[in-house]
Amino acid sequence: MAPPRPRLLLGQRQTPAVMARLQKDFTLFAIPETQMTPTELVTAAREFAPEAIMVSSPLPIRAADVAQLPPSVRVIATVSVGTDHLDIPAILGRGIALSNTPDVLTDCNADLALMLILAASRRAAEYRDLMKQGWGRGLAMDEMLGVRVTGKTLGIIGMGRIGRAVAQRARGFGMKILYSNRRRLGAEDEHGAQYFATPEEMLPHCDILSLHLPASAASDGMINARMLALLPRGAIFVNAARGALVDEQALIAALRDGQIAAAGLDVFRNEPTPDRRLLDLPNVFATPHVGSATMETRTDMGMLAVDNIEAALANRPLPTPVTA
Repeated sequence: MAPPRPRLLLGQRQTPAVMARLQKDFTLFAIPETQMTPTELVTAAREFAPEAIMVSSPLPIRAADVAQLPPSVRVIATVSVGTDHLDIPAILGRGIALSNTPDVLTDCNADLALMLILAASRRAAEYRDLMKQGWGRGLAMDEMLGVRVTGKTLGIIGMGRIGRAVAQRARGFGMKILYSNRRRLGAEDEHGAQYFATPEEMLPHCDILSLHLPASAASDGMINARMLALLPRGAIFVNAARGALVDEQALIAALRDGQIAAAGLDVFRNEPTPDRRLLDLPNVFATPHVGSATMETRTDMGMLAVDNIEAALANRPLPTPVTA
């Protein structure tokens, strides 16, 4: 008789290839039609006693949730790079292994950031609305003009894998690259980009600012009114990193008074119900946290999460562990 398959609790559906692997190799509690809530996850875990839990960034697991998980849980795998939705000390303190999915989503996140740069600069949200209304009249030569991206200066805060991939793409538009990072990159990774020790030193030189750093207590709300005021008037602002990096009240004010000409935003403080004042601004191009949302990348992420789960259950080193 074949040994029983490990029990896995899935917080949300995965791509078809990942689901096929899960259904072949694990016993699943159920395949959720929508994203589970933390309460639903804890309730299902206590009923099902899974050995593994697989979630993603929209599903937070806080200390109170961790405390209610049954002792059967040996590993939690998040299908995301970010881990700010998880209480890492609480999870590791229970002796539960934890993993994430770095690297595999770098290109798609960088692609989306470039899309946001182009869409914000060229007033894509306003053009889309005009076309949905049927267009109906010619535009004057000075009407609804965007900003040319080619040749502009792009400032990047956070020059990790994704930041470097954005810089690589921006060079194709002849953009000058500036960056601020915790440490300076080696020349082989800078590719001519100019380093600034602090964002404050860099911001006055940026036509476009793009964020690519993780959320933390230290970075919470770092893009505030003071920082936005350091940018040249009419700059473009892009955030495809984490909503918690931005003081959204300050951003709304800067977008309304023209300090920021336009913003491209994939992330927000309150997801999935962002501040309507941001979404209603005509100079905001917004997407619903979809930086990794391609079939290829979501499949790679899911497969890496399963690799981590199988390693943990076999008492092998995890390919991409999250540690304290």
